[in-house]
Amino acid sequence: MRLTELRDRLDVALGPAYSGSWAQDYVLADLGGRTVEQALAAGLTAADIWRTVHAELGLPARLR
Repeated sequence: MRLTELRDRLDVALGPAYSGSWAQDYVLADLGGRTVEQALAAGLTAADIWRTVHAELGLPARLR
C-alpha cells in the first residue's frame, strides 16, 4: 500500500476535514503508542498502519 492510499482511506473513514489532525494527534496503542504520523516516521508500513487503524475504528470489512 502506498502512502497516498493510506491517506485516501483515512479520508474515507474519517472525512477529509478531520483525518489529517486525527493522524497527527490520535495515539494508537497497537502502533507502539504512536500516532499514524509517528508510525510512518518510525518506518512502519502504510499497510500495517492501515490494518491497525481499521481495527481501532471498527470499520466494516469493505473498507479493509
